[in-house]
Amino acid sequence: MPEDLKTMFMRAYPSRDPWAHKGDFGYVMILAGSQKYSGSPVFNAVGALRTGADLVVVRGHLRAMDIAAHYAPDIITEPFSWEFSKDDVLGIVNEMRNYRSLVVGCGMERGETSFEAIRVLVEKSTIPMVLDAEALRAIAGHTEHIDLSHSILTPNSEEFRVLTGEEVGSNEEERKEKVQRWARTLGTTILLKGHIDVVSDGERVFFNTTGVPHMTKGGFGDVLSGIAGALLARGLTPFDAASLAAYVNGRAGELAAEKYDEGVLASDIFEYIPLAIRAGKE
Repeated sequence: MPEDLKTMFMRAYPSRDPWAHKGDFGYVMILAGSQKYSGSPVFNAVGALRTGADLVVVRGHLRAMDIAAHYAPDIITEPFSWEFSKDDVLGIVNEMRNYRSLVVGCGMERGETSFEAIRVLVEKSTIPMVLDAEALRAIAGHTEHIDLSHSILTPNSEEFRVLTGEEVGSNEEERKEKVQRWARTLGTTILLKGHIDVVSDGERVFFNTTGVPHMTKGGFGDVLSGIAGALLARGLTPFDAASLAAYVNGRAGELAAEKYDEGVLASDIFEYIPLAIRAGKE
């Protein structure tokens, strides 16, 4: 393990004070899910909880919230009556002082009503954010109005194209150049997902090589976003949180694939996230 990654682990997971209490290790708010994509909130939330967040509250479509609440009693849910809209933003902004990070976009509705609300929320956010999936599509073409300095953007290759207008192939140097350049242009941290994940804040670059080709099923990226949200809530910088999240998600996937091989599911890595973290701390 690289020395800088070891330092990130030590910073994220110091020895706990015996008098530690709920809230010391982060409250995470998540906006995710829709009538169709009901799994995303679960992947986000359990990813964050298994990474060590003390409390996770998920907001989203009623059907998705009911499924998340049924999946695990550890997940607190607050449903919208239907599609996320600007009418929902003010209440969320008012609650932000109670949270340390915000995860937005996974499995949400792909439409202008939802996109407009996401843009307003991101513009008004006062806490560190992870923007994925539909949140990236929502801000594409509108980034000049948004301060993304306290955010992590987690695109795959297609979402990177939508966000920047540039294609990215498999060449490592090309991916590095484009991620670093666009992170600098947008004033943010980008985690470009792939066989080798590339993380940059416009200056520093981190290559993550954990993970296996079996992690092609839906949901692995959602888990990654939840992990990153939990690390932001622990006070890590966006660059450190993104780098560590990529490593942990990939390592947990490796461990799960050793057991399940071709049949590995994104939900299978839940139990391996703590093992990946424990190994990183040793």
